[in-house]
Amino acid sequence: MNPTRLKLGGFILLLLLAALAVSIIGRDEATRHLTMLVADLRALGPLGWLLFFALQALVALIGFLPASLLGIAAGAALGLPIGFAVSSLGIIIGALGAFALARSVFRPAIAGFVARHNRLARLDALLARDGWKLVCLLRISPIMPFSLTSYALGLSAIGPGAYMLGTLASLPALFLYVWLGALTSSLTTQTPTIHILLLGIGLIATIALTIRLGQITARGLRSPQA
Repeated sequence: MNPTRLKLGGFILLLLLAALAVSIIGRDEATRHLTMLVADLRALGPLGWLLFFALQALVALIGFLPASLLGIAAGAALGLPIGFAVSSLGIIIGALGAFALARSVFRPAIAGFVARHNRLARLDALLARDGWKLVCLLRISPIMPFSLTSYALGLSAIGPGAYMLGTLASLPALFLYVWLGALTSSLTTQTPTIHILLLGIGLIATIALTIRLGQITARGLRSPQA
C-alpha cells in the first residue's frame, strides 16, 4: 500500500473507532440532541430534508448513531413518505461511499495478500459467489454495525451490483422505524410489538448467516485435493 493510501486508511480506521465509541458510550446524549433536532427539522421544510439526508448519509458512512434511532427521528421530523425517502437515499449514498472507500483504499493490499494464499483466495471467491444473498443476511442481522459491515464487504471480492442489491434488504426495517417515528412523533415512545418483530427477524437472519458463513469457511479452507 502506498503512503497516501496508508495515511487515508489509518484516518478512516481511527474515525470508525471513534464513531463506534460515541455510539456505545454517548447513546443517551445523542438521543437527547437528536430529539431537539427533530423540532428544528420540522420547521425548516425542504432544507430540513436536505440536512437529514446529509446526516443519514454520514451515519451510514461512519456509524456514530444507531440506524434505528435515526429512522425513528426521520419519521418524527418529516413524516412517513418524506422521512423514508430521505433516509433511504441517505443510507444508499452512505453505503456506496463506505464500500467505495474500502474497495479503493484497503482492497488492493487485501487482494495482494489473499492472492498469495490459496485457501484464502478460495474463501474470497466463495464469498463473492454468494454475493447479494450474503450481503442481504448481513444487512438484516444486527451482529455488526451498518457502516462496519459496508467496509468489511468492500474488502471482499463481492461486486458492487451484488452489494447494492443485498443492501436493499435494510430498507424494510428502516421503513418500520420511520413509520414508528411518524406514528408517535417521539424518539422515546416504546412499541414492543415492532421491536420484537425486528429482533425476531434479525435473530433468524443471524442464525442463517452463521450457518452459511460456517459452510463457506469450511469449503474455502478445505484443501483443494480434499
